Formats: sequence, C-alpha cells, structure tokens
Amino acid sequence: MDIENQTSMMNFILLGLSDHPAQQTALFALFFIMYSVALISNSTIMVTIAADPQLHTPMYFFIWNLSLVDICITTAIVPQLLVNTLSQSKTISFSGCITQLFFFVVMGNANFLLLGAMAYDRYVAICKPLHYFVLMSRTFCVQVVAGSWVIGLLHSLLHSMMTSRLSFCASNLIQGFFCDLPPLLKLSCSDTTINEILLFTEALSIVLLSVVSIVVSYTFIITTVLSINTNEGRSKAFSTCSSHLIVVTLYYGTILFIYLRPSSSYSLEKDKAVTVMYTIVTPMLNPFIYSLRNHKIKDALKKIIGRSMFSRQF
Repeated sequence: MDIENQTSMMNFILLGLSDHPAQQTALFALFFIMYSVALISNSTIMVTIAADPQLHTPMYFFIWNLSLVDICITTAIVPQLLVNTLSQSKTISFSGCITQLFFFVVMGNANFLLLGAMAYDRYVAICKPLHYFVLMSRTFCVQVVAGSWVIGLLHSLLHSMMTSRLSFCASNLIQGFFCDLPPLLKLSCSDTTINEILLFTEALSIVLLSVVSIVVSYTFIITTVLSINTNEGRSKAFSTCSSHLIVVTLYYGTILFIYLRPSSSYSLEKDKAVTVMYTIVTPMLNPFIYSLRNHKIKDALKKIIGRSMFSRQF
C-alpha cells in the first residue's frame, strides 16, 4: 500500500489533556459546562443585539459576528473533545481531522480580522464622532465582515489542502485534543518546510493587518482622549474601548504564543494549557466581558427578560 493511500485511510488518536482515567469524568464535566456556557452566553448576546433596534449600530454588529465566531470555534472542537474524553479509542478519521482543522482556521483568521475592524470602529467613534455613521456605513461594515470571512475561508482552504497532501506514515498520535496545524506538522513524515513557512508568513500577514489597525487606531484614540479636559470625559471615552482591549489581550496573548514560533520550541503541557485558553476559555468569557461592561447590552437584555416574563403572565 503506498503512502498516499495509507494516509487517506488512517485514523488519528487525540491524546487529549490527560491520560489518567480517574480525571476523564471531571474533565468531561468541566468542558461540558464551559461549552454550554459559551453557547448560551454567545447566543444570548446575538439574540439581544438582533432584538433591540438601539443596538443596530456598527459596534454591536461586530460584536454579534464575534459571538458567532466564538460559537463556531468551540463547536468545531469541544464536541469531539467530549466524545474522546469518555471514549477508549479517542480516534478521529483523517477526513474528520482535516475538516476540524479547516473550520478552526477559518474562525481563527476571521477573529483576528474582526478584532482589527472593531479597533477601527472605536477610532472613528471617538476621534471622528460627527462622521461616524458616514465612515461606518452599513455597506462598509458588511463588506468588512464579509471580507473577514472570505479571507479566513481562503487561507483555511490553502492550509487544509497543503496539510492533506502530507504523509503520515509513522505515528498517528496527536499530542493534543484537536487537529491543529503545529501538532500535525510535527507528526508528518513529509518535508514540512513549505508548510511551516506558509503557516508563519500567512499567520504573520493576518496578524500584522489586525495589529496595525489596532495599534494605529488606539494611538489616535489615546491622543484624542488625553486632549479631553474633564476626567469624566476621559473615563467615558476609555470605557468604550476597555472591553475590546481585554478581548484583544486574551486572544492575541495566547494564540501568538502557539503559532509565531518554530515547531522545535513546542512544550507539550504548556501548549495544551494555552490552547484551552484560546479555544474554550476566551470564547466563553467574551460575552461576559462585553455584557458586564456595557450598559446598553444589559439594559436590552433586561427588556427582553421583562417582556418574556410579562408575556408568560398573560
């Protein structure tokens, strides 16, 4: 049997987060709860924004799409993780692995670009408030979001196709809990130089596009805010950016640690912990970061809950 056929017919074994049977039930319960919270909280944000006309603005349009990305990222990973946590085999087919990789890369790239777009949105809101609804028109916002998804899709297709052409003729043990590029490249018995160069340059281009937008936007924002005479005005201006900055720090700090370094520097246990952060913990926390620090979302949510309780009474 040739290597190509052997690769296409093989199954991978996802070793997961722990090989101790006594910990499997606890891990299953933990990740089931986190996944449920992520789904419910992000869905609540999406429903709240869609239901309240006052939230039909560019800022909340981006938040809605960010919540959608968070749902998709966790759904691409956690269900398989839950199945494998309680399974003896812990297997995933080659096609299933590439499919999981494809969806994860799409969402990851879209997330980066959306965070960059949200920084520009905050810049326009604070530095050019009189021109906000002209510069951040509905057409422009839709084009930005659509572009984020299309770029993510094209990059993911490229990575998935390149990875699917690799040979996996030796070990099929993936040191992780989902099919990601670094462990697959490390596992392959093919020459992965082109793949690693592509991963580094592609990730760097997406990151730079997003980072430049964030850094330039916040440079102008800080300059504008510091020119405000009153402390109340400065506090109000900064409060509109704080949620976005927290999300950026959580997402960038963890994902850049994984991807923008050579494969020879991977540390198994540390990488697993960091990967859990950006694939499960951060998508779960994002809705709380935006809702708990945003009075409009909280007020809209109270209205929806109030209408729901009123309709039940009558």
